[in-house]
Amino acid sequence: MGSTSNYVTCAGREIHYTEWGGDNEPVVVAWHGLARTGRDMDELAQALADRYRVICPDTIGRGLSQWSPDPGNEYQLSFYARIAAELFDRLGIPRAHWVGTSMGGAIGTVCAAGLFQPALAGRIASLVLNDNAPHLAPAAIARIRDYAGQPPAFATVSELEAFFRQVYKPYGWLSDAQWRRLAETSTRRLPDGRVTPHYDPAMVRQFTDHPDDYELWEHYDRLRIPVLLLRGAESDLVLPEVAGQMLARGPGALGLARVVEVPGCGHAPALNVPQQLDLVRAFIDGNEARAGD
Repeated sequence: MGSTSNYVTCAGREIHYTEWGGDNEPVVVAWHGLARTGRDMDELAQALADRYRVICPDTIGRGLSQWSPDPGNEYQLSFYARIAAELFDRLGIPRAHWVGTSMGGAIGTVCAAGLFQPALAGRIASLVLNDNAPHLAPAAIARIRDYAGQPPAFATVSELEAFFRQVYKPYGWLSDAQWRRLAETSTRRLPDGRVTPHYDPAMVRQFTDHPDDYELWEHYDRLRIPVLLLRGAESDLVLPEVAGQMLARGPGALGLARVVEVPGCGHAPALNVPQQLDLVRAFIDGNEARAGD
């Protein structure tokens, strides 16, 4: 099943998103990671589009979405939540299941909690956190900040693809075709003709201007919806002890949280192979069925 490419204005900024299964009624919002784009969710969207309408946005400053003219104030979770709230309204989404990789999971957490955007409270039916947690390992954040804040430039797309294969090796197995698509959907050309990753380097200011932006226990503890944490077994970002705390707090204390370790992956599973896709599909299907009871 194919997708459509679309643009919508949210919080005064043009946001790009791909949409799959547009004739279906239940909605899944699939949100990518920090320096990535919504095209990372292609396999997941294809796996869900027979039943669900799947929306895959590019965060402001990434992919084909507008870059922020005010990076110090807009590259942070509260503004991303504002964009999400307006996206729900612009697209007529009354409720949705949310799948978020890394930063996308953090955005889903704050949206579902409703502290930043009360209008979203109750509109997120379930939450898949793909290697994201309310507390992230500082050493891993420093690693991500360092490589994301100084994106390299190369003479050719093939060289950029080789870079992506190295830096995103923790994603786990990707086919050659998937690596090529990742590179081609993550490339922009500089004025001097070289190519570089397709995001605004200023988005890393989230870590310098808002150093506690990813400390989210206050938001997580408010959740009263089912949560599935997919933790890369080799992740250096979501530590096992934090995953354990998630089972004892917030939705975990209510028996609504589940943790599954994904073998062969670090940060973060690519959501591109049957085992991972089946986990997400079963979780969403089960919660959609219970919502209809």
